[in-house]
Amino acid sequence: MYMTKRAGLLTASAAAVLALATACGSSGSSGKSSSPSPAASMPPAASSSPSSSPSHTLADLQVTTNAKLGQIVTDGAGHTLYRFDKDSANPSMSNCTGSCATLWPPAMAPSGAVTANGVNASLVGTLTRADGTKQLTLNGWPLYRYSPDTAPGDTNGQGVMGLWFASTPTGGKAMAQAPAAPSTPAKPSSPSGGGYGY
Repeated sequence: MYMTKRAGLLTASAAAVLALATACGSSGSSGKSSSPSPAASMPPAASSSPSSSPSHTLADLQVTTNAKLGQIVTDGAGHTLYRFDKDSANPSMSNCTGSCATLWPPAMAPSGAVTANGVNASLVGTLTRADGTKQLTLNGWPLYRYSPDTAPGDTNGQGVMGLWFASTPTGGKAMAQAPAAPSTPAKPSSPSGGGYGY
């Protein structure tokens, strides 16, 4: 009788373990099919360059002072944002797709509000790209990163092909600042002028 009870107990335990394992396995597989992993649900990166960071998807816009260009707009990680002369600001339209968008990844808009530090928030908007994603705009101009800009503050895209320019806080084209004129010392007076300079 003791053996019969023990056998029954072992059978019940085995059935419970089997039911638990089946429940966990079924829960895991149904979880996979109903909700994709975060990596699967994220859109593919616009740039295949290993040095490009996901910062072009950050919501934040901020103003940075560049020694050569003056005030320019960067993303939240400090990467320069550019505008493209072949785009349109009114209406906002991007003409950079395919391999262009790989080299110049669009600054993607977040699902929430954009944080704009030093940028007039009323100038910040979005446009819907052909693939359905939302791209940030500034005063109507679509904004982009430049893949060869690997470090915050890089401006390697400035002036590329005469079409790409770092964006100013108003959405304009940043231009190289004229160097300050060096101060010139006063000219010594001419000896023939009696020491009065005339």
